[in-house]
Amino acid sequence: MSKLDEKVGKYIDVVRSKLGEEPDVDLLRKVTRGCGPSIYNADSETIAAGQPGELATVKNNFLIKKLGLSDGPKLDEAIDAVIERYGRGDTNKYRAVIYYMLTKHFGKEGVYN
Repeated sequence: MSKLDEKVGKYIDVVRSKLGEEPDVDLLRKVTRGCGPSIYNADSETIAAGQPGELATVKNNFLIKKLGLSDGPKLDEAIDAVIERYGRGDTNKYRAVIYYMLTKHFGKEGVYN
């Protein structure tokens, strides 16, 4: 099993346990691959949801640059909703899972085709 497969397997388990749903494995794999080498570093693999700078990075680098969304309050609201759904109690949330959730939230799965 490759390192990528190990990470995707871990993220599948998180989606099942945290969200109580069966993930779109193909999309989750593509989002994980899109995160690049950051998923192999313990610090960059996660998002510290309590840090405004970290959330600004998600907004600017992922939602605006990657998904092509326009800046506005809807982006902040979506990030907040995804963090709430993931569980605020988890201080560090897996970046690939948050990106996957945001991709689905905005219906932007086509970005990964």
